[in-house]
Amino acid sequence: MTLIASFKKGNFLVPTLLALASLIIAAAGDTLQVPLRYDRDAIASGEIWRLVSGHLTHLGWSHLFLNLAGLALVFLFFGSLLSIRQWLLITLFSAFLIGVSLYVFNPEVKWYVGISGVLHGLFIAGGIADLASRKKEAILFLSFITMKLAWEQSVGPMPGSESAAGGPVLVDAHLYGAIAGLIWMSAAHLLKKTQTHF
Repeated sequence: MTLIASFKKGNFLVPTLLALASLIIAAAGDTLQVPLRYDRDAIASGEIWRLVSGHLTHLGWSHLFLNLAGLALVFLFFGSLLSIRQWLLITLFSAFLIGVSLYVFNPEVKWYVGISGVLHGLFIAGGIADLASRKKEAILFLSFITMKLAWEQSVGPMPGSESAAGGPVLVDAHLYGAIAGLIWMSAAHLLKKTQTHF
């Protein structure tokens, strides 16, 4: 569960790839940001890749670095608990589910950028994976994330989050990401349980 253990397993590759992709897109400015961000009208016209690629685009450098800090925390605390393949699949699943959920349930959202929703999926997945070794700590962490999501759904963005990000925070993306992480880990647990019975 340590950073060293994560590096030994090679699990730094997933956050490194995500960080590099986000940095390259940010450095390219509108040349890459505009064609890759979540854009409802463009998706309706067939540009389906935006459901996933939009999470790698950001409002600006402050927004990007804030999200990269969150990404580093995910893998600092939980990186060694899952394999590279698992982290990659959870990332892709969370990104896709968030994109689809925004399209279906939030028609008022015309465009969206940022990886914070995906980060919530990764945090939930990591917290659930941590239940096996550090049950009390994992329960506390998952309870904190749940309270944060409840606050965001009932009150709005956490105080200071919009100024730190440099723009509005779409809290529904956080909720969809957390649900994605929960769905993935629940499905993985059921699959593993089913396999042990055969």
